Amino acid sequence: MAASELVELAVTYQDIAAAAKRLEGIAYKTPVLTSSQADHHADASVFFKCENFQRVGAFKFRGAYNAISCLSEEQKQQGVVAFSSGNHAQGMALAARMLGVHATIVMPSNAPAMKLAATREYGAEIILYDREREDREVIAAQLSAERGCAVIPAYDHADVIAGQGTAAKELFDAVGPLDYLFVCTGGGGLLSGCAIAAAQLSPGCIVIGVEPEAGNDAQQSLRTGNIVHIPVPDTIADGAQTQHVGKLVLPILQAYVKDIVTVSDDQLRTQMRFFAERMKIVVEPAGCLAAAAVMHRVLPFAGEKVGVIVSGGNVDMELFARSIAAAKPFF
Repeated sequence: MAASELVELAVTYQDIAAAAKRLEGIAYKTPVLTSSQADHHADASVFFKCENFQRVGAFKFRGAYNAISCLSEEQKQQGVVAFSSGNHAQGMALAARMLGVHATIVMPSNAPAMKLAATREYGAEIILYDREREDREVIAAQLSAERGCAVIPAYDHADVIAGQGTAAKELFDAVGPLDYLFVCTGGGGLLSGCAIAAAQLSPGCIVIGVEPEAGNDAQQSLRTGNIVHIPVPDTIADGAQTQHVGKLVLPILQAYVKDIVTVSDDQLRTQMRFFAERMKIVVEPAGCLAAAAVMHRVLPFAGEKVGVIVSGGNVDMELFARSIAAAKPFF
């Protein structure tokens, strides 16, 4: 995309900077961890921005809080509705509670039990649907029409994208310019926001999105230039089981993202084990996407300074235990 066209994008770096001010003292400034074993295996200097330590255990709180904060007082009184398999649901539920707003969340009936339970505990009303036969966006639109509440989707929303970009802003503020930034990718909201932040704060940084092999809709969309729709992906990375990127997202990816790569479920299991065994942290499968790509050296970046967004840590302990038991170690 030509530089002259960038003004047409839905989100600018100024939006991310404004979101950072709204989130100051509200969202956690999550740690940036390093590991000598990771550096050795990746043959690079790797910096892990650990959003598994964020409120609700995922980066999604950033975008949710920023989006609700930007609503008018009248809109806040009407409430909000969102659709999510888990992390956006929890982020919306907690952000709404903190801001005194009623939240209704449309969630798949087979969402991870811990994510359903947490969303309820944060005080949201949950509407369950069958993700194989029903359209969550249609259900949310109907609820909005009936109740007058604002729809805040998980990724195709300017204020959500701006909020997510604050994760990369904090990473660059902490470690300075990077040669590469790898970002977990589902619907593309996190990738979009982080790519905008990278373009401003580390212009030479190459931004790479990472999806599950079974669900590479964003990769196809970026490479073809059109939004590609796919069936619900069969992957352990439930946080990345999206079927398409958003209309606001794709132009940002085209402007700022070099490429999108994929990793297998087996590689995600191995990465989960590495995080638990070597770095003593719990990371959900989708949260391992970017790290798995780096640790499996999907691109040549030897000797470079590499940033990794670890997007979340909300995983059912049964799945976590099975994944760790089935994983092949790096070493």
